[in-house]
Formats: sequence, C-alpha cells, structure tokens
Amino acid sequence: MTSDHLAPWSKRQGNSGNNWAWLGAAMAKTSLPFGSLAIPGGWRYHPVVLAHLVATLSEMFPERLRWIALGSGEALNENAVGRGWPDKAERNERLEAGYEMMRALLAGETVNSDHPHLKTEEAKLWSPPNIPPLVSGAALTEKTATCLGKWADGLVTVRKPVNELRRVVEAFRSSGGAGKPLALQLQVSWAPTVDDAGMAAWYEWRNTAVKPNLLAELKTPAEFDAASCDVTPEEMDEFIPLITRGNELLDLIGECASCGFDEIYIHNVSRNQFGFMNFMAKEVFGKLN
Repeated sequence: MTSDHLAPWSKRQGNSGNNWAWLGAAMAKTSLPFGSLAIPGGWRYHPVVLAHLVATLSEMFPERLRWIALGSGEALNENAVGRGWPDKAERNERLEAGYEMMRALLAGETVNSDHPHLKTEEAKLWSPPNIPPLVSGAALTEKTATCLGKWADGLVTVRKPVNELRRVVEAFRSSGGAGKPLALQLQVSWAPTVDDAGMAAWYEWRNTAVKPNLLAELKTPAEFDAASCDVTPEEMDEFIPLITRGNELLDLIGECASCGFDEIYIHNVSRNQFGFMNFMAKEVFGKLN
C-alpha cells in the first residue's frame, strides 16, 4: 500500500515523491497488487482529477490497483496549496461529496455538481476502467469509522492496541460496513537489537508520538519535529512495536487478524529495508498460514 503525501512527517526523512507517478512505475515493474490512500477534498486534487489518475492506472494495469482509501486529509499535505485549512466537519463533508463524484466517474457516468467547494460541470472519464478499484475509507477513530460505514466499500486503518482496534472495526461494521473488507497498516521498527530498533523508530518515525488531535492540524515537517521533540529513544516502544525476532511480528499479525482484518500491510520504519526483507524471508513468510 502507498500513501499520497506532499511532505514527509519529519525533516529527517528528507523525501516525499509523488504517489501517482510512483505507482505507475511500480506497477510497470512488478506483478503485485496495490492499494493507495487518496484525498478528494479539493485542495491538491479535485475529485475529477483524482478519479482521472485512478482510472488511468486501473486501465493500464487491470485489477492491480485493488483499492483506494479516501480520507479527509491532513494540513501537512493539503494546506500548501494556500486555500486554508477547514475544520473536521467541513473536511468530512468534502470527503463524502468527493467520494460520490469519484464513484460516479469511475462507473462511467457524467457528473455535474454545485457543491460549494467541489463544483463540477459535465465531467466524464473517457477511459474508464472495466473493473474500478474498491473505494474504501481511511479512519483513525471510532467516530470516523462510523461515518465511513454508511458509504465506503471497505475500511483502512492503522494498528492500535487491540481493544481500540476492535472498537474501530465494530464502529464501521455496525454503521453499515458489515461484510465489507478491512485493511490494516501495521507499523513496526525492525533491527537486529532492541536498542537499534528503538533508535531507528526515534530517528525516522517519532511522528507516531504526536497527539492524535494534532495529526491533521500540523502544517509542516518542522511542526511535527517540534511536537515530538521531548520523546526519547527509550520511550519509543510505547508508540511503535520494536521487532527483533520473527515470533514477535507473527504474534502482532495474529493479534490484528483476530480483529477481522482481511489484509495486513507491514510497514517497517527503519531504513535497513534489505535487512528487513531478509528477516521476513527467514523468520516470517514461511510461518504464515
């Protein structure tokens, strides 16, 4: 899975390429299926533009873009276009309106809309995919998951303590999402030793310690760095699992699967990706059912 970021979470990460250009290259060179987060709120991407990108990738690589997960956006990525950053209620309104437009466009319909922020006139995709991807929703909280259950094709979320995760899943299912697919991003920091894993998490992914109410509001990598500056390497295991052995990751995968997730995407925040892939090959893949 991929995420559509204009900026990194931290200056230390130092890069943030365009998601849609990267997906075209990645799918041309692999046979893997992909899922991607996408923001249709009308800041960087109007829903018509976003649907055009999704449709073209889906036509070029049939059934390979399996889902897109629409979200209400973050100031870190959307505020840069200079249109102001609205409150959560308006962002949710834009999200649902953007979803309706994208679903119709991907189905081959012509769309007109007088929505105050997402006006559209005679919009049509002339190269629609034969099989469009699922249009899921991205949620971090029970409240958002409840809203998504009413319209999204599925749910995408991130790993939390198991009791919190089950509540998010139940909120989605009980509001209309029963039977719909569930996908999870499982973030870990892997290294040969716990100290190295903690240091990698602290250096690369300290943003995970930022308070949830700030995640969508902070506008620059520098603000995220400032909001997490008091966290120490020794505290990082409170925010992200530190992994050194295969059974530790297998236990986490089993815990998440028990909550009902159909797909689990493991994101290692350490930059030692070759070491991580060797670890996965030797200690994890062969033990998965």
